[in-house]
Amino acid sequence: MSRARGSFGRLLRSELALLFGRRRTLALLAGLAAVPVLLSVVLFIAQGQGLDGQGPGFIGRVTGNGLFLVVAALFMCLPFLLPLTIAITSGDTIAGEAQTGTLRYLLTLPVARTRLLLAKALVALAFAAAAVLVITAMSLAAGGAFFGLGELTLLSGTTVSLGDGIGRMLGVAGYVALSLTGLVAVGMFISTLTEVPVGAMAATVVVSVVSTVLDSLPQLAAIHPYLLTHHWFDFAEFLRIEVDWSVLASGLLVQVGWVAVFGSLAWARFRSADVTS
Repeated sequence: MSRARGSFGRLLRSELALLFGRRRTLALLAGLAAVPVLLSVVLFIAQGQGLDGQGPGFIGRVTGNGLFLVVAALFMCLPFLLPLTIAITSGDTIAGEAQTGTLRYLLTLPVARTRLLLAKALVALAFAAAAVLVITAMSLAAGGAFFGLGELTLLSGTTVSLGDGIGRMLGVAGYVALSLTGLVAVGMFISTLTEVPVGAMAATVVVSVVSTVLDSLPQLAAIHPYLLTHHWFDFAEFLRIEVDWSVLASGLLVQVGWVAVFGSLAWARFRSADVTS
């Protein structure tokens, strides 16, 4: 038992080092980090040019308080950039190893297929958390540098302290990171179906896009609460006087469902797959 745990720990550390040591991963994180910086530069230059109040409400509030840059940056990245980076990482987990011919070698290690899949999943989830963390950290830094950080005015007009405001921004980031777990599970499952990682990445992005499109159709209102992307923007609850935790719990429960279904499908497929590469 202890030997198995040690093997799994070494495998997990190896996978983490491999992922975060890749230039592609660093490039993805750098691209996400650039979003709040570019947004703050544009808003700083546009100040006083009659553009105040235009665009989404979160973005219009950034010039008054840099804390809002966290919300604005995540709001901009959630529809496409974050799903794209998650798809690249999760879609490559198994398919990438199969394409390079290293999957068979990994299966010769004293680690069962289930533990190998679990290690891959944990690494993909670690990237999702890192992606959101990078955006949040750069937003706080850029927001503070360009517009300053101060007491946070909530959607109701109530003002809370800077410490409370930062805590709420961290809550926003945490909710967004957890909201991406379902997409990670989808990418993992699709990755077990093919030896072409680009195809798995593209299919994962398509799932996210289709969910967004379906969520915009009022004729399908009955299924909206169960869609992958429907609750992604519920992080706005952290900007209310009293956070409605039931709303956040509902959104996270949907993600649990997606993880359970597609995680099980990925496990069933990977356990029974005939690995030839």
